[in-house]
Amino acid sequence: MVAIGLVLMFLLTQATNNRELYERYYGRLFILNVVVAALLLAVIAWMAIRLTLRLRRGKFGSRLLVKLAAIFALVGFVPGLLIYVVSYQFVSRSIESWFDVKVESALDAGVGLGRATLDTLSNDLASKTRAATSQLADVPNATAGLTLERIRDQLAASDVVLWDASGHLIAGVGQSRFDLNPERPGNQQLRNARSQRVVSQIEGLEDVGSAAVTNARIKVIALANSSSMGLLAEPRFLQVTQILPPALVANAIAVQEANREYQERALARDGLRRMYIGTLTLSLFLAMFGAVLLAVLLGNQLARPLLVLAEGVRQVAAGDLTPKAALQGKDELGGLTRSFADMTQQLADARAAVNRSMDQVDASRANLQTILDNLTAGVIVLDAHGMIQSSNPGATRILRAPLAAFEGRPLADIPGLEDFARSVQAHFDAFLRGRMEHGVDHWQQSFELNAAQPGSPHNAITLVARGAELPGASRLLVFDDISEIVSAQRAQAWGEVARRLAHEIKNPLTPIQLSAERLEMKLTGKVAAPEQALLAKSVKTIVDQVDAMKRLVNEFRDYARLPAAELRPLDLNALIGDVVHLYESEHAPAPVHVELDAACPLIRGDGQQIRQVVHNLLQNAQDATQTGAAGQRRARVTIRTQWLAPAQQVRLTVQDNGPGFPEHILNRAFEPYVTTKAKGTGLGLAVVKKIADEHGARIDLSNRVVDGVVQGAQVSLSFAIDSTASG
Repeated sequence: MVAIGLVLMFLLTQATNNRELYERYYGRLFILNVVVAALLLAVIAWMAIRLTLRLRRGKFGSRLLVKLAAIFALVGFVPGLLIYVVSYQFVSRSIESWFDVKVESALDAGVGLGRATLDTLSNDLASKTRAATSQLADVPNATAGLTLERIRDQLAASDVVLWDASGHLIAGVGQSRFDLNPERPGNQQLRNARSQRVVSQIEGLEDVGSAAVTNARIKVIALANSSSMGLLAEPRFLQVTQILPPALVANAIAVQEANREYQERALARDGLRRMYIGTLTLSLFLAMFGAVLLAVLLGNQLARPLLVLAEGVRQVAAGDLTPKAALQGKDELGGLTRSFADMTQQLADARAAVNRSMDQVDASRANLQTILDNLTAGVIVLDAHGMIQSSNPGATRILRAPLAAFEGRPLADIPGLEDFARSVQAHFDAFLRGRMEHGVDHWQQSFELNAAQPGSPHNAITLVARGAELPGASRLLVFDDISEIVSAQRAQAWGEVARRLAHEIKNPLTPIQLSAERLEMKLTGKVAAPEQALLAKSVKTIVDQVDAMKRLVNEFRDYARLPAAELRPLDLNALIGDVVHLYESEHAPAPVHVELDAACPLIRGDGQQIRQVVHNLLQNAQDATQTGAAGQRRARVTIRTQWLAPAQQVRLTVQDNGPGFPEHILNRAFEPYVTTKAKGTGLGLAVVKKIADEHGARIDLSNRVVDGVVQGAQVSLSFAIDSTASG
């Protein structure tokens, strides 16, 4: 078929170049044309029968072969018929009449006019953009958007963008506001703009059809000068985009296309006249029948790589990314199978990379979670409505509330934290309202919280909290417990007060006492009996009160001058046994029950100061059992030690069954001169707190609550063990 077609094409070519030869062999060429067409038609019919049988058997690729045959037949017949009709019209109406010098000149002039118009618009926009950059001279990046909007209105531009020297977006108005990743200028464009001050270009004319009409635009990039330009000042670039008028673009493209087609046809005018009529009929037949025949013959070659691709697609859809088979042919379908194999390998590599990235993300998340879990500060993430999204163990420890159990619920739902939650929400609302006005990125405030549950250890909690906004409208709350710092500051302040009281008050007490006694000696026997009795009573009152004040001042002096602890290995159980012997008298206000854990190791402590702590706690407990316990229950004091192996600490606990601490005393029990006793100085627990701080021990103070009723008070101290002794 190919050989016959080549012979016929050669004969037709020779015939069209020689009119006499064409007329002489026209009949033979026509007969050969009919014979070739018949042969092609017979081959096509035979292959059509085979294709029908294959299609009935449901063999893969049959439908594709039918579609290819139909497509090639249609592609071969319709253009051939169109060419035949058009060629006939061309010849019949004289091709020479198409080409005219005036038409050619007019087309050239139209193309030149279009180019000149576009260049004029481009230069005009460049000049206006260069002038507009002066408006940005003193405008900071943060407020450049308003200026860009004004420039956009002045220039009637569709898009105005301000870039920094690195090509990063500073601000933009127009279409760029809706682009997540606006097209940035190239480095060469920025260098040209810096050296030439302004560059312009026309884009979109290379597009095809209506896309060129709608996408044609002028883009100008100008260097934005700054009045404060210095060595460290970073240049900025103003980019202005203006859409070209669609009518102008359409006319320019139409003129250009017409000129191109005119030139092409002008070059082929001689060939058109010779070839259209002579080869039209045979070309039509060869195009149509040859296309169908080639479609059937090449269908198997097309189907083979498609079968490979289909099988590979099924495997990939099933999640199998193992290397796939590829054909080594040089055609596009062979290349497609290789590309598919490469794509599969890339997918496998990408999956491995994603898995590695996920492992890294999981590791980073685990590291971050470990950091959060080990922070001493509390961290809570809230949403805009105060719902708890996440928290770390530090927050649970500081607030003494099960925050993990309240995730997804408001912070205000946690018992005891209602006021704290409202205050935090109010501070966040105020911060968000005034953030833009004052330019702050966080707020900070201190809070004081009471114990969350009755009978819970310790007293008030002093927090310093810091809040900031996270992406996605979430809110970050970070806080720390500064109760120990505040307590230490108060203890230091009370120590200074005690030192001054001891210095300022004690000195005049002795002269007062001596003066009163001397006055009594001088007046004894010199006044009447009633006055003598009044004198003796008054002097006695003065002496007693001076003694009381001396004791008070001495206690304050001892509190202020408490020596630094000398920490040594100490057997706490043995020390308690020595102290408790002093409270075993039959006339003791309340019996002391001892519960000592034999597993307690040695602690690091000062024996003298720990002894003072035990004395103060037992004395306070016995005094408490005498206040309100009579007639209700038998007075009882318990002292207990306990070995806390997980925390590596030894806990000392003293309990009583008295009335417990009033709520206002719980919050300030460790401050000097805070007491519930009528004649107490309030220094007992203050001394205990100061000794506990010297030993680095944690002290907890609470009321024991049973069935909602206070059943006494409890004080606990947790001491660190002696590491050398335990090792």
